[in-house]
Amino acid sequence: MQGSGRIAIDGPAGSGKSTVGEQLARHLEYLYIDTGAMYRALAWLAGHEGIDVNDGAALGTLAQHAEIEIKRPMIADGRQYTVTVRGRDVTWDIRSSGVTRAVSPVSAHPEVRSVLIARQRAMAQEGCVVMVGRDIGAVVLPDAELKIYLMASLQERARRRHAELLERLGEHNPTLPSLSEVADDIRRRDGIDHDNMQPAQDAIVIETDTLSVQQVLETIYTYVEDTDETGTQS
Repeated sequence: MQGSGRIAIDGPAGSGKSTVGEQLARHLEYLYIDTGAMYRALAWLAGHEGIDVNDGAALGTLAQHAEIEIKRPMIADGRQYTVTVRGRDVTWDIRSSGVTRAVSPVSAHPEVRSVLIARQRAMAQEGCVVMVGRDIGAVVLPDAELKIYLMASLQERARRRHAELLERLGEHNPTLPSLSEVADDIRRRDGIDHDNMQPAQDAIVIETDTLSVQQVLETIYTYVEDTDETGTQS
């Protein structure tokens, strides 16, 4: 895949798309764009400014003036990228439990989605990208050269997300949720996000429950090579 290659990776929360997308982008030397981080950044800003997560009109206006940017990592602290809002680094702030609870209702508003989708499409025109989200292949980049949809069971997704939180927060951190709490949150987010996370008709669906990250990547590499040869995914 040469020139303006665009790879879309979609899937529900905890399916592994962020880890896979970041490593795929690094391997291909593409820009990695986690669109979920943009919605998280807006949810963080809404909380910072006291805007109701149910007020679609106000959130849409906020999105127009939020100045959300995703850049390559600028600090070696384990981040996959740097997220700024109006010049402020919020990369870790947007991973708080409060933002996690707010991001699904915020991202469900059409007024918000129209603004952020336009920005995501503009970012994809700037060069080769691996773009990760819920509806990249179906809505944001329907003409992407390669579309991947990652699937995993609720139990496996909860286990992965809990392991990530355990590693980041530490076993004795009072804010560490239980595995059942993580599963309940993912189930809730699945319900809210359902209409916005359907795979594109031409997406390659990969079940990841029994696969390691490296095995998922190796599977995707074969499709990248096929796309290189044909110009379209086969």
